[in-house]
Amino acid sequence: MACCPSLGLLGLVLQLHVMAVLSQAPGCPLRCDCVPQQKSVLCAYKRLSNIPDAIPTDTRLLDLKGNKLRWVEHGDLAAYSRLEELDLSENSISVLEPNAFSDLQSLRVLRLRSNQLKLVPMGAFSRLANLTTLDLSDNKIVILLDFTFQDLRSLHNLEVGDNDLVYVSNKAFLGLVGLLELTIERCNLTSISGQSLSYLRSLVTLRLRYLSIAALEEQNFRKLGGLRGLEIDHWPLLEYISPHSFQGLNLSWLSITNTNITTVPTGALRNLAHLSSLNLSYNPISVLESWALRDLVRLKELHMVGTRLVQVQPYGLGGLRQIRLLNLSDNGLVTLEEGSFHSVNTLETLRVDGNPLSCDCRLLWILQRRKTLNFDGHSPVCAGPVEVQGKALSGFSDSALFDHFTCQRPKIRNRKLQQVSAHEGQVVSFACHAEGEPTPIIFWISPQRRRITTKSAGRVTVLPEGTLEIRYAQMTDSGTYICIASNAGGNDTYFATLTVSGLPLDSTLVANRTYYVGDLNDTNLNDTRVFLKFTLDLKTILISTAMGCITFLGVVLFCFIMLFIWSRGRGQHKNNFSVEYSFRKVDGPSASGGQGAARKFNMKMI
Repeated sequence: MACCPSLGLLGLVLQLHVMAVLSQAPGCPLRCDCVPQQKSVLCAYKRLSNIPDAIPTDTRLLDLKGNKLRWVEHGDLAAYSRLEELDLSENSISVLEPNAFSDLQSLRVLRLRSNQLKLVPMGAFSRLANLTTLDLSDNKIVILLDFTFQDLRSLHNLEVGDNDLVYVSNKAFLGLVGLLELTIERCNLTSISGQSLSYLRSLVTLRLRYLSIAALEEQNFRKLGGLRGLEIDHWPLLEYISPHSFQGLNLSWLSITNTNITTVPTGALRNLAHLSSLNLSYNPISVLESWALRDLVRLKELHMVGTRLVQVQPYGLGGLRQIRLLNLSDNGLVTLEEGSFHSVNTLETLRVDGNPLSCDCRLLWILQRRKTLNFDGHSPVCAGPVEVQGKALSGFSDSALFDHFTCQRPKIRNRKLQQVSAHEGQVVSFACHAEGEPTPIIFWISPQRRRITTKSAGRVTVLPEGTLEIRYAQMTDSGTYICIASNAGGNDTYFATLTVSGLPLDSTLVANRTYYVGDLNDTNLNDTRVFLKFTLDLKTILISTAMGCITFLGVVLFCFIMLFIWSRGRGQHKNNFSVEYSFRKVDGPSASGGQGAARKFNMKMI
């Protein structure tokens, strides 16, 4: 009885040995793992230099990843016509022969990532009518030739990134009528051919990452009517987006990130009326201008993370009637006023963390909604004033609404009336300094009711501290100027009067006088300043007048002399002259009864 357990143990060992032998039987290659139930042969990272023998002919999944294969020739895989998935990634394949996979007509997934391919010959993927996924990323492909993918009519996903691509020929994507997703990244392309993309009529998602393209040209994507998502990421040379770049597209989401654009591409976005999500993160956009997104009436999500944003102008979010998520985190915003929105009633999620926020009355609307507004786990924190510095908005009590979130109405200091008289060409300035919380914005209104700010160019501008400066004063500058100091707490005004008189023409005055020739209407032009110098003294005026008179009298005298000479010479010509002629002789008598003879007549010259 004691030997029975030993016999049982021996039987178990024999059974395991038989199973091990069977696993290495002709049904499974040596050094590979097989899963008969799934009809899979797994030979990954086995240091194989050739496709192993003894692979079952009914295999559906063959994994040869991470080996030392150097090429794939026609016929190497002919015996495995039932293959549906083939992984040849991370090998050293540098050569694909035409028709290399033509016997695998059931193949759906082919991975050739991380090999040494420099060129994919025409016909390499012939007869793969059922292929849905192809990965050619991380190779050394320099050019995609015409008709490279012409037989892949069922292909849905194509990866060609991480290559040395410098050119995609115009018909490279011909035949990809079913392609839904395309990724091109980390290559040397300097432009995107609209002609080559025009064959991708079914494309839904296009990702273009890490490219050295300096501008989006007009109608690059004009034939991609089915495209719903476009990603442009890490284009460090991109500074300009043409207003017609997205013409013809009907995008649902658009991502333009990590580029060098400095403003929201309002003109290009005008064509995207159905856009619901926009990501402009990590671009150097410092100001979100008023109505910059006015045409995106269906936009629900806006991301502008890390854009160095310092100001959202009034109605900077104007037109966004359905906005639900706004992410402005990691910027330089001091405030975000309710007046920047078309309406805050639709807003559900707000991210303004990572900004130096000043907790005053401008943020009161956020505090009032702090219990219903979702901060996505990142509550905004006050950077000022000092008494609330570092405190999260979600931590304030209701009583703090009027304790801290208040604003001080602006007050203009030194309200002494300024009445200035000046001559043309002089420089005139009016001081206007104000205090308040938050710091007021100062601008002026001209007598012509034109708004003058620190950004106004030309002769008339406002200095950073609020002083109005008028260079090269003109008589048209005369009138009353109004200084307005404004913040969220209210406004304060101040008046100054200017009278500009003309400069008398007196020889005792400065002879060389400078006049400024520029923008007489004070429009915002950055013209080069041109100065004309001329003298206006009495001596110069008399000399100029005398020279003009002498020249005029000389011309008149010359005309009289010429008329006199012509009239004298006219009498020496004869007033009449005679012409002698003879009729041609004719046979027979003339009408007068005589023969043809010479006749004379006189002609008077008129």
